Amino acid sequence: MRKIEMSSGDIRADRRLSFAEGLLAAGEAAAAADLMAETLPLVPGWAAGWLRLGEMAERAGRKDVAIDAYQRASELDPDGALGAALRRDLLRKVPVLERMPSAYVEGLFDDYAHRFEASLVGKLCYRGPELLAQVLPAQLGRVLDLGCGTGLMGAAIRGRATHLDGWDISDAMLRQARAKKVYDSLDKRDINSLAITDQRWDTILAADVLIYIGALERLVGWIAGSLAPGGIFAFTVEARAGDSFALGDAHRYAHSESYVRNLLAQAGFTGITITQGTLRTDRGQPVVALVVSAGGLALRLGRAGEEAELA
Repeated sequence: MRKIEMSSGDIRADRRLSFAEGLLAAGEAAAAADLMAETLPLVPGWAAGWLRLGEMAERAGRKDVAIDAYQRASELDPDGALGAALRRDLLRKVPVLERMPSAYVEGLFDDYAHRFEASLVGKLCYRGPELLAQVLPAQLGRVLDLGCGTGLMGAAIRGRATHLDGWDISDAMLRQARAKKVYDSLDKRDINSLAITDQRWDTILAADVLIYIGALERLVGWIAGSLAPGGIFAFTVEARAGDSFALGDAHRYAHSESYVRNLLAQAGFTGITITQGTLRTDRGQPVVALVVSAGGLALRLGRAGEEAELA
């Protein structure tokens, strides 16, 4: 992953940022934003500086200034590692981004891997693997765990799989999964850029992974083309009302049941079961998830690339 440069490379600008941070910590968000706005002409190509201006302006209640700063940061950070476009979209309240930038997700989990299980399971009572395991058949055959993370899902179903592959975008998370010794293979993959090959699985799982993708059409198309006959796709998403998906304040996407059900039907799945359960807590409140199992594919995609046509 490309390294994010937090320093401006200009000692004057870095000193001003430190002073602005002090103002922000003292509750002077408007003064901090003013100082950053005066500083950035010195280093107009400083993506992290524009991001910080956006955050300070947002704290000061200057929505338009924050949106403009986040937009500038996103233009200077084309990989999206800083997550500026996500912050911009949350202020605009429009779904400009249909998925989170891969570089942002990779960096997030590379930083989070060492405390992931202690935080998610120990503090937030995460139950994704448990909820999925309950809706799966006794025998899963050849399994692909998409976004396997530290291997919690793999450990939950290892005894039911004849072969277990795990894919994740984060090297640090894969190291944690490798230490569990439950996977037959682990590989670094970006699920936003998969192409159909001759490889097939009997079961494809995605536990608490699709919350980083809004529009699921392309991925579901890939999955429909990568399941063996009689295969099952099972996953969790955070639930929302309505008929589409939306990016929430916690920087995760939520999906409606009607959106999920209609998309799976369009992809050719005829056996679709959707239940609800508590995925984890967030700020002391339960996060309700859709627990989905889909099989009975009526449509077989015969060649690589047809997932794009389906989407």
